[in-house]
Amino acid sequence: MIVWVNRLLLRKKFRGMALWPFVLVREPSLKEDAVFLNHESIHLRQQAEMLLLFFYLWYGMEFLCRWVQYRNRYQAYKNISFEREAYKNEKDLHYRKQRSFWNFVKYL
Repeated sequence: MIVWVNRLLLRKKFRGMALWPFVLVREPSLKEDAVFLNHESIHLRQQAEMLLLFFYLWYGMEFLCRWVQYRNRYQAYKNISFEREAYKNEKDLHYRKQRSFWNFVKYL
């Protein structure tokens, strides 16, 4: 995982973002936040499993479906299966090692 501090590539409400193989962060202090980095590394694993392109397509389509469902962009984001998996397991620093392949489908 390559952590890169860059405020220009992130919207104001975003603390960070996983773009394989990078994790972009807004603040240098986030480079030391184990829970945050674990959340983003779960996304890196998801991206690798889905060969990047399919991850981004699925993420975008699921976001649009959730946006229609909840009529709220933040609620849509929080309910994307990739995000639900990452938020639920971000505090378990050993999760990635025991995580099964395509585990995000449990959160659909």
